[in-house]
Amino acid sequence: MKAIIIDDEKHVREGLLLLAEWDKHGIHTILEAEDGDEAIELITEHRPEIIFTDMRMPKRDGINLLKWLHASDLTSKTIVVSGYDDFEYMRNAIYYKSFDYILKPIEPDVLNETLGKAVKEWNEHARSRKSQVEENRVMNEAKPLYWDRFFSSLCAKESITAEMVEKVEREFGVSLRQLEKTVALLPIKPIVMKSFQGDRDLAFFTLINICNELLRKQNEGVCFRNSNKEEELVILFWNQKNIPYLLKEIYSLIYQYSKVFTILALGKKSEKVNEAYESALEVFSRHNLLAQNKIVTHQDVMEGSLLHLLDHSHEMKWAIRSGSRQQVHSQLEEVFSQLESSHTLSLEQLKVWEDQFELLRNNWLKEYQIKRQEPFYRGMDYWNEDGSFSYRKFKEEKSKEFFELIQTLTDVKYQKEKNNMQQIEEYLQQHYQEDINLQEMADRFFLSREYISRKFKQDYGATITDYVTNIRMEKAKKLLENPYLKIYEVAYGVGYGNEKYFSKVFKKHAGVTPNEYRHAQI
Repeated sequence: MKAIIIDDEKHVREGLLLLAEWDKHGIHTILEAEDGDEAIELITEHRPEIIFTDMRMPKRDGINLLKWLHASDLTSKTIVVSGYDDFEYMRNAIYYKSFDYILKPIEPDVLNETLGKAVKEWNEHARSRKSQVEENRVMNEAKPLYWDRFFSSLCAKESITAEMVEKVEREFGVSLRQLEKTVALLPIKPIVMKSFQGDRDLAFFTLINICNELLRKQNEGVCFRNSNKEEELVILFWNQKNIPYLLKEIYSLIYQYSKVFTILALGKKSEKVNEAYESALEVFSRHNLLAQNKIVTHQDVMEGSLLHLLDHSHEMKWAIRSGSRQQVHSQLEEVFSQLESSHTLSLEQLKVWEDQFELLRNNWLKEYQIKRQEPFYRGMDYWNEDGSFSYRKFKEEKSKEFFELIQTLTDVKYQKEKNNMQQIEEYLQQHYQEDINLQEMADRFFLSREYISRKFKQDYGATITDYVTNIRMEKAKKLLENPYLKIYEVAYGVGYGNEKYFSKVFKKHAGVTPNEYRHAQI
């Protein structure tokens, strides 16, 4: 805390320096001035909290100094110190709101009591000012959020209440019921990603300020963040005359700041805010992205049907089942070609494609009984560095999603087939003594006989009959090492009810009869 002593008499200044308990009151800097002019320079530079001033001084006297202090934005507490018990001085001290008035010669107790009160009051006022500043800061931060929600609610409601009309009239000086309104929509996702490194809040703050600074000049409307959408900026015009000019200016200012080409979608005018908003939303959703227009209106909305991936699901399913990237690519090119020639590539179309692809992918995953833990790739970046739409990127992103799905299904299909053959092989190892019936195997494993025969031979290099025979022969060799078992007992033990047939099969497999094999082991 700082203080200044203003008096043309040096001994008076020295007396105050000695008598006042500066440290006790937290005052560590004490300035001195001989007259009002010098005091004004020091006060302007250092802004002391406590001011002691004489009334009679050369050049600028105490009364003129009090006038200057009263007109300034200082929050200092001024204590008049004078040797003249003059009503005129007292009257001026009170009029210009000095904190107190003490007479010379100065009594230490009176001085320090007055100083203590002045410091205490300054601290109380400082806390109050700080609280007010904080309250104003919170209010200033909350105010834009309030109006964001207020106007967002108007976009969703069919009617506006009298209370809402009054609030807008009080804040913006317009009566919404008596004016036609037009809405323009600005998607900020490309700007957020390209110019704000993903900081959505900073992007909204910056763009809203840019737009509102222009709109406020002639009270043309208001720009706000749609609190019902993640990345939508709304411009509500209540003055219809200058809209084309304002849109061009807004577009130009945003591009100068972000270097990103975005889309401004302007709807039809309406007496209702929600109808004006819905009109702008239709323009935004259904305009042709390939036209690369920057400001679009209802005249840019193309009539026509949407392309549905579900209509191509049968062909896509067989292409994916083939496991061939080339086959899937060929099928996708047909779909892309039809999309470009017979449909409008709009944001609405992109949404339909994305939703239906996810539906098809989920159905195909269920069919293969796949429960994938990690998320699939979502190809959503259809935009060039400058924010313009790229049909090439759209095709690349959608192809990447399909190719990832092919790989997933192919991997699982291979694993599933492998697991089926492993289970069949384990079954043969456990049931080699029994008669193996291929149809029973097909029924047990829910596979066709032809598929089992082909796939088993592919994985194990032998037919099921030959594989079972090999198992039986290896088991028979083990049993023949026991000299106490009869040949017919060995044959029966490995699944043959006829000893002669067993011997014939054994000799074909081992090159010797069972007896010859046994003698060779002794």
